[in-house]
Amino acid sequence: MQRSALLVLSLVIALIISACSGGAADSDTGLIGENTPLTSTPAVQEPVDQELADDGSTGMEAGTAVDDGSDRDADQPGDSMEPAGGESATEDQGNDDGTMAENDAAADEAASELSPAYFSAELIDASTGETFTIDDFRGKVVLLETLAMWCSNCYRQQSEVKLLHEKLGPRTDFISLGLDIDPNENLADLKNYVEDNGFDWLYAVAPLDVARELGQLYSAQFLNPPSTPMLIIDRQGNVHTLPFGIKSADQLLEALVPFLDEG
Repeated sequence: MQRSALLVLSLVIALIISACSGGAADSDTGLIGENTPLTSTPAVQEPVDQELADDGSTGMEAGTAVDDGSDRDADQPGDSMEPAGGESATEDQGNDDGTMAENDAAADEAASELSPAYFSAELIDASTGETFTIDDFRGKVVLLETLAMWCSNCYRQQSEVKLLHEKLGPRTDFISLGLDIDPNENLADLKNYVEDNGFDWLYAVAPLDVARELGQLYSAQFLNPPSTPMLIIDRQGNVHTLPFGIKSADQLLEALVPFLDEG
């Protein structure tokens, strides 16, 4: 009986030893599979790490191309020391200059077509006998007065214009023009009138069609000299009428300054 008990005990011990040996082997295999990164680095990991280090693209997806700028530089003409377009750029600039000149000429022509007809009427300078037109003064400021030699108000107004010239001093961008609208007065008498009174700016006898157009455009008062009609023509050819009645040199200066300052 003792022998039987020893045999049973021996079998139990053998079974226990066999079970423990198999469990240890399985347990080691599981640890290697689960914790490989903590104990060793697989061979395939090394080239992947090296590639990321070379292109500096940490966190980029595998296979993402790195733009080194070579294609972009090839397409940017501004990076070259040679001007874009070469000689053709100079030719284009020349063409642009020509186009601008043509546009300016066209603008001047269009402005002339829109201007009142009297702007292009030929007038005769009472002092010199030379012909001129108001269009000749485009780009300048013109102060125009209609008058008659017999009109005392006109004389007083012209005396204020004389003071205005003294206040302004010599200017090449300002023109004063007196137009005699009395059809009974002539150029010779007008010459004597301006010389005797020291009115040293432009005077002319207005042709009948010019006088008529002034009356039609700006009211019949422009054909009534005692009301001392005056207007300003600005640098762009726009007309600005002034109040009727005698205007002092200071009032005229105040009206003119905004247009003179445009220059």
